[in-house]
Amino acid sequence: MESFSLILAIVVVTALAFDFTNGFHDTANAMATTISTGAMRPKVAVAMSAVLNLVGAFLSVEVANTISKGLVDEAGIRPEVIFAALVGAILWNLLTWLVGLPSSSSHALMGGLIGATIASAGVGAVHGDVLVTKVLIPAIAAPLVAGIAALLATRLTYSLGRKADGEASKKGYRAGQIASAGLVSLAHGTNDAQKTMGVITLALVAGGAVAPDSDPPMWVILSAGLAIALGTYLGGWRIIRTMGKGLTDLQPQQGFAAQTSAATVILASSHLGFSLSTTHSVSGSVMGAGLGRKGGVVRWSTATRMFVAWGLTLPAAALVGALAEYVTGFGDWGTAVVAVFLIASSAAIWKLSRREIVDHTNVNDTDDAEPAGVVTTAMAAVTPPPVGGTASEEPVPAFPAQATAERTPTTTTSV
Repeated sequence: MESFSLILAIVVVTALAFDFTNGFHDTANAMATTISTGAMRPKVAVAMSAVLNLVGAFLSVEVANTISKGLVDEAGIRPEVIFAALVGAILWNLLTWLVGLPSSSSHALMGGLIGATIASAGVGAVHGDVLVTKVLIPAIAAPLVAGIAALLATRLTYSLGRKADGEASKKGYRAGQIASAGLVSLAHGTNDAQKTMGVITLALVAGGAVAPDSDPPMWVILSAGLAIALGTYLGGWRIIRTMGKGLTDLQPQQGFAAQTSAATVILASSHLGFSLSTTHSVSGSVMGAGLGRKGGVVRWSTATRMFVAWGLTLPAAALVGALAEYVTGFGDWGTAVVAVFLIASSAAIWKLSRREIVDHTNVNDTDDAEPAGVVTTAMAAVTPPPVGGTASEEPVPAFPAQATAERTPTTTTSV
């Protein structure tokens, strides 16, 4: 019983460590566009996001119940399985953070849990219908819905603001961005903190500490909220740079449209219990907003790298989770080996990140400009020109790549 109690404590601590990485990995979801447009100073933005993530953790437990009661069979789960799943999720989060790619922490967790469960109890222990309806379908639909909504919202904001004073309009939209960023932060806490709650609750059920089908205890909700808030406050600056400047150049109107669209999708999915990726939603809305402004440029090379990372997240985390579960199957010494591997790998990734530091002082720097691709050019061609011109929307340059280069300061920093 003492050994079992120890592994249960290890699982809880590891789950909170994942929640912490989830926080700094996904700070960009709420604050990248707000920081990139200058609506808020970087440190102030992440502080506000951290507080609202904590508040959001208390608003619902529907997603937590999807994790703890729906995705896998509780009867076939041991605490060691959950520990192995968390190892896969944490390492994927850290690797994608190192290269500045906004991948899904949610899918990393799902992948790790699925891989470890299959390695322990077989394919039958995974509820395929829940995986398809509440994880895979939302993963595809969320960026598309959020992107289309942001594109239309961007068109609408520019259309409504044609006769408005340019600077006054930008100030108004920056204020709107602050409000919408707060909404995204609240939605992120409501959706993502619950995933850790669900994992911890699943571990408690597996360890016999709480009854099956229980909702997350209050101490679980509080600790998960605090962990994700702390991670958010530290700021995942590498991913903030990619989301704010790497995908497209956003004006305040676009930032407001992107964040409002993403928040709406995330909150709706949380209410329905879908384990949605906030990263997918926000990334889709940012690209949609980029396409919605005439002359806007979406950097498709960056987007392609991001799409590849999305596709690899579930299988990569599942593979690591399955291997970790295999090693923990050798007993206490196997669990110790996996724990040492996780700590050593995390330390190595952190050390690699120190070779090229990205923080609040250089988060808005970009290293290059990408010319408009086929999709961007086609979207710009069918966008009606503004009637009578507008001070709030930039004119379409003859050479988009050159104009982007003139707007974006060139540095030697790269992520």
